[in-house]
Amino acid sequence: MERDKAKAVLEAVLFTMGEAVDIGRLMDVIEEDKKTTREILAELKESYERPDSGIELIQLGDSFQLCTKNDYYDYLIKIAKAPRQYTLSDTALETLSIIAYKQPVTKLDVERIRGVNCDHAVNKLVELDLVAEIGRKDAPGRPILFGTTQQFLRSFGIQSLEDLPELSQVQMEEFREQVEREIAADEQIVKTVQI
Repeated sequence: MERDKAKAVLEAVLFTMGEAVDIGRLMDVIEEDKKTTREILAELKESYERPDSGIELIQLGDSFQLCTKNDYYDYLIKIAKAPRQYTLSDTALETLSIIAYKQPVTKLDVERIRGVNCDHAVNKLVELDLVAEIGRKDAPGRPILFGTTQQFLRSFGIQSLEDLPELSQVQMEEFREQVEREIAADEQIVKTVQI
């Protein structure tokens, strides 16, 4: 396919889909290899970087999406009903952080780290499309594994999980000690109940 036509096809597909589209699907549409498809997407992205463009092409992992530039949000709310703003509670944020850094993770794993039930927090995060079921653990009962979504990446303005801030060694050691204390406390409770 001619390069200008391929660029127009990608633009049309991304505009029409309205959500992130995996590069594999984009490659299939224009019948090009990954390298060429990425080059064409880079050209398309560059064309939207002009100051007179109200949209931009963003990358979310290995997917791409056309979005309105943040600079024009105030103008959009004049014409459209203001989108509902969600505020996450500390509990939901803590649960989301654990899922983001430890994924794939079960609800039980999150509860062990937090030390309390997290049903409501996980359900709220699923409702907001920040986390989703990504499979089942190969263990008795086959518990659900949770991970973050593309909406999570969009909401926090990052392209991939590698962009998450790194935890320092001190923080990691504190988390490890906390988990070990909680596991020891759980084991003590089980021994007490058995006696």
